[in-house]
Amino acid sequence: MKKISFVVPCYNSQDYMERCIDSLLVGKEDVEIIIVNDGSTDQTKVIAEHYKKKYPKIIKVVHKENGGHGSGVNVGIKEATGTYFKVVDSDDWLDKNALEKVIKKIKEIERTKEDVDLIICNYVYDHLYENKQKVMKYDNVLDAEKISSWNDLRHFNPSQYLIMHSLIYKTDVLKNSKVILPEHTFYVDNIIAYQPLPFVKKVLYLDVDLYHYFIGREDQSVNENIMIKRVDQQIKVTKIIVSCLNLDLVKDTYPKLYKYLIKYLSMMVTISSIYLIMKGDEESLIKRRSLWKYIKEIDENLYKKLRYTKLSGATYILPGKIGSYITLKGYKIAKKIYKFN
Repeated sequence: MKKISFVVPCYNSQDYMERCIDSLLVGKEDVEIIIVNDGSTDQTKVIAEHYKKKYPKIIKVVHKENGGHGSGVNVGIKEATGTYFKVVDSDDWLDKNALEKVIKKIKEIERTKEDVDLIICNYVYDHLYENKQKVMKYDNVLDAEKISSWNDLRHFNPSQYLIMHSLIYKTDVLKNSKVILPEHTFYVDNIIAYQPLPFVKKVLYLDVDLYHYFIGREDQSVNENIMIKRVDQQIKVTKIIVSCLNLDLVKDTYPKLYKYLIKYLSMMVTISSIYLIMKGDEESLIKRRSLWKYIKEIDENLYKKLRYTKLSGATYILPGKIGSYITLKGYKIAKKIYKFN
């Protein structure tokens, strides 16, 4: 059985997908690489088929009509046969030495018959064009090389989240979570980094810099100007996350995970609010109020919790031009420190 299934959603990825796929091939026949060609109009299909022909025991290729990143991930989950599952965006790549260590650890887990539902690794914000990097680690949150539960979590730093790039789910756990990402929607990686977490019982943190998250393309979905234009999709994903879990059940079993999930929701609401503020028109202010109204209607206790949480609460309680100025100032300081787009 394959140790890891990698899904690589591709849409017009001819210029960079080879770097991504080549970095995964270090896993040899311990991995399967599922390239999902999402209706590309460039040479993506040709490149994918070339890899499939050259590595028939490793590469799978699925050609489909365009449905967006989430649609590609959904196909990957359905097709995956490996013990573990990871999404790798076609413009990103994995560190080869780190991947070898991860595969070695998975084999060790299987030999000792340990039960690990989620492997967490470091990721790197890679500003390739500027020759700058920022490594995001979790050694303050979990002990490395130790199988833990959510009740072993320590404190997350303000900018620290378990994003999709840091996560390797056990495939069965991911499928049991029933996560289905919406089509033709950006920012759906937030859903896969949130909804399956309560289905995880055992966690293993490996202190290796595995995932290189490429930052810098002008057409990238996390480009600030593009995020402002696509703020409606950010709101859509935020609403899905707000409504996809019963947090009261999580609180009873994993109170530390519950606290983290509230923090994650707060971040999502904050991002939506900030980009609505940056857009600046009356319609955006209405959407901002509407988002908070939606949260209150879904779960009034959650609304109150977020209302008085430092991050999202600030975007709610600071009115007018002064409030907007303070909110944006905090965002710009965080952006400068952590270089997240």
